[in-house]
Amino acid sequence: MGVLNITPDSFSDGGKFFDKKEAFRHAVRMASDGADIIDIGGESTRPGAEDLDVRSECERVIPVIESIAGKIDIPISIDTRKAVVAEEALKAGASIVNDVSGLTYDTGLAGVAAKYGAFTILMHMKGTPKDMQQAPSYDNLISEIIESLRSSIDIATSAGIPEENIIIDPGIGFGKTLEHNIEILRRLDEFKILNKPICIGTSRKSFIGKILNEPDPASRLAGSIAAGVVAVMKGANILRVHDCLEAREASRVVDAINKVRAD
Repeated sequence: MGVLNITPDSFSDGGKFFDKKEAFRHAVRMASDGADIIDIGGESTRPGAEDLDVRSECERVIPVIESIAGKIDIPISIDTRKAVVAEEALKAGASIVNDVSGLTYDTGLAGVAAKYGAFTILMHMKGTPKDMQQAPSYDNLISEIIESLRSSIDIATSAGIPEENIIIDPGIGFGKTLEHNIEILRRLDEFKILNKPICIGTSRKSFIGKILNEPDPASRLAGSIAAGVVAVMKGANILRVHDCLEAREASRVVDAINKVRAD
């Protein structure tokens, strides 16, 4: 899953693809580099980020989705917490909804996803982007995330989203410390208890920067690949990444090793 942020303030590439033509070119580039999904977001969810109004979010993402839909032969995902944005994106050509709030921010979003038959990624986040990194703590990290995701799955199915359209994401970096993120990756296979495909986003994130003492997100490629390899070995089905070519090649090697091991 290739990341395309149409934002001026995202942690890694804020402002880089704010121009609609450059956003289109980057989407085409990621598709040619082997992306299977393009994930388009107009609201930054970096730590400390403020909420963005619906109109501004739509103005950022809808023209880009319209320009890409039909031009590249892979699904488009809309990264949003808002029902109105999701519906406009699905009308414009998206087929996946990626909600970092796990359907808890906007009660109408689940119904929109069900109405359009969209695949839906339910992510775990403790708190909101504005406050999620203010000393997050857990009594039992993995169990609490699993129960939260189970609750999000219940919201989804109650709204009519088919079980087979649901994907889960434990939410690396969203209300987690360095130690929490490492534990999630180390124990990622435990999330298989939910019987859902697992999406994971480790690319360029701050926990990698802390491990490597690397403040520049764009310089965290090697660390991102290492975390992605561990995630795939532990059962991740989708990697949400900025560097599609490198991540795809690394994943192909892991898949080959896993196949030999399974055989």
